[in-house]
Amino acid sequence: MSLGSQKILSPEEIAVRAGEQLSFLHLPEPGLFAERARRLRALAEGHAMRDFLLFVAELAEAQHRALSARVAVPLPAPADIAAAADAGEPLLPAATFPRAAVWRASLRGLLADLACHLADGPARATALRLAQAGDEPLEAQAGRLLSGVMLGLDLAGAPLIAAGLQLHWVRLVQQTAAAHAGGPVAPFGRIDDPTACPCCGSPPVASVERLGGEGARYLACGLCATQWHYVRIKCTRCQSTKGVSLQSLVATDDCDTTTGAAVQAECCSECGHYLKLMHPARDNGLEPVADDLASLTLDLLVSEGGLQRHGLNLLLLFGAPDEAAPPGREH
Repeated sequence: MSLGSQKILSPEEIAVRAGEQLSFLHLPEPGLFAERARRLRALAEGHAMRDFLLFVAELAEAQHRALSARVAVPLPAPADIAAAADAGEPLLPAATFPRAAVWRASLRGLLADLACHLADGPARATALRLAQAGDEPLEAQAGRLLSGVMLGLDLAGAPLIAAGLQLHWVRLVQQTAAAHAGGPVAPFGRIDDPTACPCCGSPPVASVERLGGEGARYLACGLCATQWHYVRIKCTRCQSTKGVSLQSLVATDDCDTTTGAAVQAECCSECGHYLKLMHPARDNGLEPVADDLASLTLDLLVSEGGLQRHGLNLLLLFGAPDEAAPPGREH
């Protein structure tokens, strides 16, 4: 299997196609986890990572059931909204926003529910172990995940803890938007760093050419599932407009958005990084987190060319587990 390169549109062509009226933000929908689960199950058919994708599908379905329970979470005050807006910073920064105890209670409930839907084996055992873990080790693992510190991660438990954090931040975004709708200052909007999620400050997991809006590109947050507009010609890491190219597992001869690979790697020779670009017009079932997991072959082939991955998928991380004991175990 080999990579194919594809020319991208010029800034002028992007401007003509994008038009003037675009929604900057698309906040997470109530059915996002159910949609993710459906996509994962569809992608799992005949896939080399079938068992893992089906496991994540079960996890997403447990997240959907938990989100449907409508558990209330503590929300930022109007003064916090005004301060974040004035500073040009996200209102709910993943690394520093206080995590209320409800996130741990929800995580434990999520894991207990998940365990009921898993067969006996390592995954079920890990879910049950984490459901019994104390507050301190859970907070330590959550802090590592949200601050990008891979050293000391419990690799087996990281996707499960990440699922609890995703659930909590989706609730935060949804409930904050509802509680402060029509207020003097919008809770979520543009921030100083256009490459970071405007709601939680996390890096994107992938970018998506949304249907409608003439294929405008949005970055998709892997934590709170918010999507925000970002022009296609710029690198999503260094913001350079030079040396940006598209690579895929399917070579194409043109830029027709209705043909070619549904998932591509947008590569930047200036900073040496890449982020996946997904085209729902080529596969209407695309879901950023699910399709990122299912396209690891693309990551491997692009990395062989010396490029580093920019997208962050909290459900598939690597770390150094020997430096710290997993949650619920003694050093």
